[in-house]
Amino acid sequence: MEELTEESVSPRPRELKDRLNQLFDAVHPPDRGPYSNAEVAELMAERGLETVSDTYLWMLRTGKRDNPTKRHLEALAAFFGVSPAYWFDDQVAEKTAQELKLLAMLRDSRMQSVLLRLSDVSADGKDAVLGLVEGVRKMEGLPPDN
Repeated sequence: MEELTEESVSPRPRELKDRLNQLFDAVHPPDRGPYSNAEVAELMAERGLETVSDTYLWMLRTGKRDNPTKRHLEALAAFFGVSPAYWFDDQVAEKTAQELKLLAMLRDSRMQSVLLRLSDVSADGKDAVLGLVEGVRKMEGLPPDN
Protein backbone atom coordinates (compact mmCIF):
# COMPACT_ATOMS: atom_id res chain seq x y z
CA MET A 1 0.00 0.00 0.00
CA GLU A 2 1.03 3.61 -0.48
CA GLU A 3 2.00 6.10 2.21
CA LEU A 4 -0.71 7.41 4.48
CA THR A 5 -0.67 10.22 6.97
CA GLU A 6 -2.89 10.42 10.02
CA GLU A 7 -3.85 13.98 9.12
CA SER A 8 -4.98 12.86 5.66
CA VAL A 9 -7.75 10.64 6.99
CA SER A 10 -10.97 12.36 8.00
CA PRO A 11 -13.82 10.50 9.66
CA ARG A 12 -16.95 9.54 7.70
CA PRO A 13 -16.85 11.44 4.43
CA ARG A 14 -20.34 11.27 2.94
CA GLU A 15 -20.21 12.74 -0.56
CA LEU A 16 -18.47 11.05 -3.47
CA LYS A 17 -16.09 13.98 -3.91
CA ASP A 18 -15.12 13.82 -0.22
CA ARG A 19 -14.57 10.08 -0.31
CA LEU A 20 -12.45 10.37 -3.46
CA ASN A 21 -10.43 13.25 -2.04
CA GLN A 22 -9.86 11.27 1.15
CA LEU A 23 -8.28 8.50 -0.92
CA PHE A 24 -6.15 10.95 -2.91
CA ASP A 25 -4.98 12.57 0.34
CA ALA A 26 -4.33 9.35 2.22
CA VAL A 27 -3.02 6.84 -0.31
CA HIS A 28 0.18 7.70 -2.13
CA PRO A 29 3.76 6.49 -2.54
CA PRO A 30 6.14 6.85 0.41
CA ASP A 31 8.23 10.00 0.67
CA ARG A 32 6.03 12.19 -1.49
CA GLY A 33 2.68 13.91 -1.52
CA PRO A 34 -0.59 12.80 -3.07
CA TYR A 35 -0.97 11.71 -6.66
CA SER A 36 -2.12 14.28 -9.19
CA ASN A 37 -5.24 13.63 -11.22
CA ALA A 38 -3.04 13.06 -14.28
CA GLU A 39 -0.90 10.49 -12.44
CA VAL A 40 -3.94 8.51 -11.31
CA ALA A 41 -5.42 8.55 -14.82
CA GLU A 42 -2.11 7.39 -16.31
CA LEU A 43 -1.49 4.71 -13.68
CA MET A 44 -5.03 3.35 -14.00
CA ALA A 45 -4.49 2.94 -17.74
CA GLU A 46 -1.09 1.31 -17.18
CA ARG A 47 -2.65 -1.16 -14.74
CA GLY A 48 -5.38 -2.11 -17.19
CA LEU A 49 -8.16 -0.48 -15.18
CA GLU A 50 -11.07 1.44 -16.67
CA THR A 51 -9.64 4.57 -18.27
CA VAL A 52 -10.50 8.03 -17.03
CA SER A 53 -9.09 11.43 -17.90
CA ASP A 54 -7.42 13.76 -15.46
CA THR A 55 -10.16 16.29 -16.22
CA TYR A 56 -12.84 13.76 -15.33
CA LEU A 57 -11.07 13.02 -12.03
CA TRP A 58 -10.91 16.76 -11.34
CA MET A 59 -14.64 17.03 -12.03
CA LEU A 60 -15.37 14.16 -9.64
CA ARG A 61 -13.07 15.62 -6.97
CA THR A 62 -14.70 19.06 -7.16
CA GLY A 63 -18.27 17.76 -7.34
CA LYS A 64 -18.85 19.09 -10.85
CA ARG A 65 -19.66 15.49 -11.75
CA ASP A 66 -21.16 13.22 -9.13
CA ASN A 67 -22.57 10.22 -10.97
CA PRO A 68 -19.69 8.15 -12.35
CA THR A 69 -20.25 4.77 -13.91
CA LYS A 70 -20.06 1.62 -11.86
CA ARG A 71 -16.96 0.63 -13.85
CA HIS A 72 -15.24 3.90 -12.99
CA LEU A 73 -16.02 3.50 -9.28
CA GLU A 74 -14.78 -0.09 -9.31
CA ALA A 75 -11.58 0.97 -11.07
CA LEU A 76 -10.95 3.81 -8.63
CA ALA A 77 -11.58 1.48 -5.70
CA ALA A 78 -9.13 -1.04 -7.17
CA PHE A 79 -6.52 1.65 -7.79
CA PHE A 80 -6.69 2.91 -4.20
CA GLY A 81 -7.04 -0.56 -2.69
CA VAL A 82 -10.48 -0.20 -1.12
CA SER A 83 -13.74 -2.08 -1.50
CA PRO A 84 -16.15 -0.75 -4.15
CA ALA A 85 -18.71 -0.58 -1.31
CA TYR A 86 -16.64 2.36 0.04
CA TRP A 87 -18.51 4.62 -2.38
CA PHE A 88 -22.03 3.65 -1.28
CA ASP A 89 -21.99 2.27 2.24
CA ASP A 90 -21.41 4.68 5.11
CA GLN A 91 -20.34 1.86 7.43
CA VAL A 92 -17.76 0.61 4.92
CA ALA A 93 -16.55 4.18 4.37
CA GLU A 94 -16.18 4.73 8.13
CA LYS A 95 -14.36 1.41 8.59
CA THR A 96 -12.09 2.25 5.65
CA ALA A 97 -11.33 5.67 7.14
CA GLN A 98 -10.37 4.01 10.43
CA GLU A 99 -8.17 1.49 8.60
CA LEU A 100 -6.48 4.27 6.63
CA LYS A 101 -5.81 6.13 9.86
CA LEU A 102 -4.38 3.01 11.49
CA LEU A 103 -2.15 2.30 8.51
CA ALA A 104 -0.95 5.90 8.54
CA MET A 105 -0.06 5.54 12.21
CA LEU A 106 1.82 2.30 11.53
CA ARG A 107 3.93 4.08 8.91
CA ASP A 108 5.07 6.60 11.52
CA SER A 109 8.53 5.53 12.72
CA ARG A 110 7.68 6.65 16.27
CA MET A 111 4.65 4.36 16.34
CA GLN A 112 6.72 1.50 14.95
CA SER A 113 9.26 2.04 17.71
CA VAL A 114 6.56 2.06 20.40
CA LEU A 115 4.90 -1.07 19.05
CA LEU A 116 8.17 -2.96 18.71
CA ARG A 117 9.05 -2.12 22.29
CA LEU A 118 5.60 -3.24 23.45
CA SER A 119 5.81 -6.60 21.72
CA ASP A 120 7.61 -8.20 24.68
CA VAL A 121 5.66 -6.42 27.41
CA SER A 122 3.16 -8.41 29.49
CA ALA A 123 -0.59 -7.91 29.21
CA ASP A 124 -0.53 -5.94 32.48
CA GLY A 125 2.24 -3.76 31.09
CA LYS A 126 0.24 -3.12 27.93
CA ASP A 127 -2.77 -2.19 30.05
CA ALA A 128 -0.58 0.27 31.96
CA VAL A 129 0.60 1.86 28.70
CA LEU A 130 -3.00 2.09 27.51
CA GLY A 131 -3.85 3.90 30.76
CA LEU A 132 -0.99 6.35 30.15
CA VAL A 133 -2.20 7.00 26.61
CA GLU A 134 -5.74 7.61 27.86
CA GLY A 135 -4.34 10.05 30.42
CA VAL A 136 -2.43 11.96 27.75
CA ARG A 137 -5.54 12.09 25.56
CA LYS A 138 -7.53 13.51 28.47
CA MET A 139 -4.79 16.05 29.20
CA GLU A 140 -4.88 17.17 25.55
CA GLY A 141 -8.68 17.49 25.61
CA LEU A 142 -9.27 14.55 23.26
CA PRO A 143 -12.18 12.15 23.60
CA PRO A 144 -11.46 8.93 25.52
CA ASP A 145 -12.09 6.66 22.52
CA ASN A 146 -11.38 7.52 18.93
